[in-house]
Amino acid sequence: MAVTLRAVATAVPPTILVQPEVRDVFAAQPGLNRLAQRIIGTAFDVSGIETRHTVLDELSWEAHPDEPVFFDIDSGELRLPGTKVRNEIYAVEATRLYLEAARAALAACTGVEASDITHVVTVSCTGFYAPGPDFMLARDLGLNPGVERYHLGFMGCYASIPALRIAKQLCEADASAVVLVVSAELCTLHLRSSNDPDTIVASSLFADGAAAGIVSTRPAEAGEKAFDLDGFATRVTPVGEGDMAWKIGDHGFEMVLSNAIPAIIDDHITGALEPLFATEPTLAAALAADTASQAVEHWAIHPGGRSILDKVESRLVLTEAQLVPARETLRDFGNMSSATVLFVLKNILESHAASDGDRVAAMAFGPGLTVESALLTVRA
Repeated sequence: MAVTLRAVATAVPPTILVQPEVRDVFAAQPGLNRLAQRIIGTAFDVSGIETRHTVLDELSWEAHPDEPVFFDIDSGELRLPGTKVRNEIYAVEATRLYLEAARAALAACTGVEASDITHVVTVSCTGFYAPGPDFMLARDLGLNPGVERYHLGFMGCYASIPALRIAKQLCEADASAVVLVVSAELCTLHLRSSNDPDTIVASSLFADGAAAGIVSTRPAEAGEKAFDLDGFATRVTPVGEGDMAWKIGDHGFEMVLSNAIPAIIDDHITGALEPLFATEPTLAAALAADTASQAVEHWAIHPGGRSILDKVESRLVLTEAQLVPARETLRDFGNMSSATVLFVLKNILESHAASDGDRVAAMAFGPGLTVESALLTVRA
């Protein structure tokens, strides 16, 4: 019984951040030491990002609120609102993005109506509220009052892969299940000026966005591209627990993102893929022989940053073309935490290069240091 991911849809807020402009704003903040200014210039310029999106319209050059909360355009100074203020914005704006992405997925999924949804799985690590986004989706989409709801919170950038795994398990347990999976992240709510290198790197990378998809045993319609969800794996690296972390501070959430992460991924990515490929001898042999790029046509790598993609490409001997979907996602949208890997999957699905029967390996990295992976097959 095949379980299929259909109608992958995305949504972003309208305010666009242009990377050089944001760099100049951060570099001009008062209180920065010389080292921080150098790190800002380097981090922003080598990020591989050209544009990002944010729910904070104050960060656009057009907005001039009477009482700025995050950014005073007249003085050019970034403000430092408390966590409560940031989270109140999250509750409003995240709900909008959850709904936009979910409605787009439903509209794109021929033969599936809102009334068919049996389960909702929501994902986010950039805010909290209750009743939460799972409740808001059920209410505002007019889902069945008995729809089952689950929320994966504060897991970090890899969380959409466990969400898809849960959806697959629900469908395997009940062939009539139709699962709506939605991730929404408002990372820019937690940006701030700082001399701390981790905070500076985070400010150069993170962005806002949402993505959704529908998982069920119902086959895709004729002419529709979709993914069969073949298998999943989790691996925690033996080092790196303190190198990637996400904590709640008085002025928003605080990211620990050390410069050791690319090297850790380089050392352990092959081992992280071993349990994913173990059930298919051909793939396992290809991984051992460093020819996985020949056995798997497409690679949906979470673009945590350009250096991470560079390490993955080099260690797995991938072609430049195989990293295009991840690099294009990073270039146009930045790192949207858990939603990002779904953007990459959508890019693959919409590309002319994706053909029926092609294999896809998806990977995302998060606190722990945890590597979540999935194996998929294109259906077209």
